[in-house]
Amino acid sequence: MTKLTGAQMIWECLTLEGVEVVFGYPGGAILPTYDAMLGYKIHHVLVRHEQGATHMADGYARASGKVGVAIATSGPGATNMVTGIATAMMDSVPIVCITGQVGSKAIGSDAFQETDVTGVTLPITKHNYLVTRTEDIPRVIKEAFFIARSGRQGPVLVDITKDAQQGSAEFVWEPGPLRLPGYRPDLRTLPSELERALQLINNAERPLILAGHGIISAGARAQVLEFAERAQVPIATTLLGIGGIPASHGLNLGMMGMHGEAYVNSAIQQADLLLAFGMRFDDRVTGNLKTYAVNARKIHIDIDSSELNKNVRVDVGLVGDLRNVLQELLPGVQSADHSAWLDHIDSMKGDVAVRDIQSLPDTGHLYAAHVINDIWRITKGNAIVVTDVGQHQMWEAQYYKHDHERTLITSGGLGTMGFALPAAIGAKFACPDREVWVVAGDGGFQMTMAELATIKQEKIKLNIAIINNFYLGMVRQWQEFFYEKRYAATPLLGPDFVKLAEAFGLRGMRIQQRAELQGLVEEARADSGTVVIDFQVEQEDSVFPMVPAGADLDKMIRRPARDVLIETGADPDEWELGA
Repeated sequence: MTKLTGAQMIWECLTLEGVEVVFGYPGGAILPTYDAMLGYKIHHVLVRHEQGATHMADGYARASGKVGVAIATSGPGATNMVTGIATAMMDSVPIVCITGQVGSKAIGSDAFQETDVTGVTLPITKHNYLVTRTEDIPRVIKEAFFIARSGRQGPVLVDITKDAQQGSAEFVWEPGPLRLPGYRPDLRTLPSELERALQLINNAERPLILAGHGIISAGARAQVLEFAERAQVPIATTLLGIGGIPASHGLNLGMMGMHGEAYVNSAIQQADLLLAFGMRFDDRVTGNLKTYAVNARKIHIDIDSSELNKNVRVDVGLVGDLRNVLQELLPGVQSADHSAWLDHIDSMKGDVAVRDIQSLPDTGHLYAAHVINDIWRITKGNAIVVTDVGQHQMWEAQYYKHDHERTLITSGGLGTMGFALPAAIGAKFACPDREVWVVAGDGGFQMTMAELATIKQEKIKLNIAIINNFYLGMVRQWQEFFYEKRYAATPLLGPDFVKLAEAFGLRGMRIQQRAELQGLVEEARADSGTVVIDFQVEQEDSVFPMVPAGADLDKMIRRPARDVLIETGADPDEWELGA
C-alpha cells in the first residue's frame, strides 16, 4: 500500500473516478489540496466566483452525462456554492462538490471562515459528508461519486477538514461496485403493475406521453420512440425533456406547460390516458391541480418512488429506470391506430401559425423570437444552447428546435438567473469540439459576467447572445399582465456590453436590426475566440401563450391576433430605459 497525504488522496480518487477537469477557487482551508494538485494531470479551471464553479460542474455534467466536480474553501467559499448545488438538486444533475473546512479541533469555535456547510446544504444535497480523518477520504469520495450518479442523480458535498488534508495514511481504494447500507433501492416492477399499465395503454383512445428529463438521464430515447410509434401516441415534452425526443419527429407535439403550445395543453386536458415518463408533474407543467386532466387515467414511471403520487394521483406508478421499465412494457404494447386523436390535436392548432411572431412581416424591428429562430436556422440546430432564466429561456424552448439530446442546458426547477454563462463554460469543457451558444437576458448575464475572465484565461470559444430588452423581462411581463403595468424595480440599466467584452479581451458586437443578424452571427461563429453579441430587442414583447399561475392548464393568455406592439414598435435608436 502507498502512503499519501489526505490532499494527495483527493486527487488520486478523482483520477481513479476518471475526472479530467475540476472547477474551483482556492482558499486557506483547501490550500493543502491545491498544493497537491500540481502533481496530477487533472485540469483545473479557476473561476471568478464559487457559484460559477458549481454551475460549470453542472453544465459539464448535463452536456457529458458524467459527474461534474467543483472545489472551494470553507466559509464564504462553501456558502457561495449553495445556489449552484440547489440548482443541481432540483434538476437531478450529478455533481460532487469538495470543500475545505477548518481544522477538526477548531470546529464549533467560530474559527476564521468556519461555516457548518454540511448543515447548510443538508436540504439541497442528495447526501453530504464531513471528513475529519485522513484515512476516510478515499472511501467517502468513492461513495460520493456512486451516490451522485446512481438512482435519481444529484449533488453530493464532501467537506474535508484542513488537518485531514494535511495528515498521511495508507491509501486504500476498494475496486468494484459499492454496496451501501441503507442505500439499496428496490427497483423491481411487480408483474401485476405491468399488466395493469398494459391494459390502460392498449385500451386508450386518446393517449399522450409526457416526456421529461428522465428520458435523457436514462438514455431511453429509443425505447420511448419505439413505444410511441408502435401505439401511435403523441408526445409532449417538459422544458428539461426538450431534446429527449427529436423536435422534428412527427409525434412530437412540442412543449407543454406555462409557456407551452396552446394545443398541447388542450390535448393534455382532453386525453384519456397520460403516460408520464421521467417527469415530476411540476406546477409549471400542471397548472391548477384540481382541474388537471381530470378525465385521464395516469401512468407514472420514475426512478424516485417519492415522486409517485406526490403532486398528481396516478392509477399506476412504476418505480425504476425508465429504459428498463419500458423494455419490460414493450412486448405487451399493441400496435394501434390513433389517427382520429392525432387529427383532432392537429385541428386544435387553429390559428397558431397566424399568431406566431415568425409569421409576421419583418418591419425592421428586432424580436427575441426572431433572434432565437435565426440562430437555430444558421446553426442548423446542431449547437449546444445554454440558457439563463426568463423570457429568453422560454423563447429558446419555443423557437430553437432540438433534435439531439443534451443540447438544451437550462435551469428548470430552481430557475437560477446567472446560470447560463458559467454552465456554458462547463459544457464547452465537456464537448470541446461542439458549437456552444449562451442565450442570456441582460439581467441574468450581469449576475455572473465576471466569468468572462475565466473564458479569456482558458482560451475557449463560446458565442454569447445577450437578449437585451433593458428590463428584467419575465418579471416585467407579469407586472404588465397582473399588476397594471406598474413596473417596480424591473427597468434595468446595463453596461455597454460591447465595451465590456473588449475590456475582458474578447470581441463584442451589437445587433439592432434583423437584417444585420445573418452576417454578424456568421462572423461571430467564424471567429476563433469568444464573441459577445448584444441583441437589442423589443423592450415590451411578451412570451405567449401563458398560463397564469394557478389557472387551469388550458386557460391561456394568447398573443393577440392583431398585436399593436409589433405593428407600431418604437425605433431601437429612440428607446429609453423603461420607456
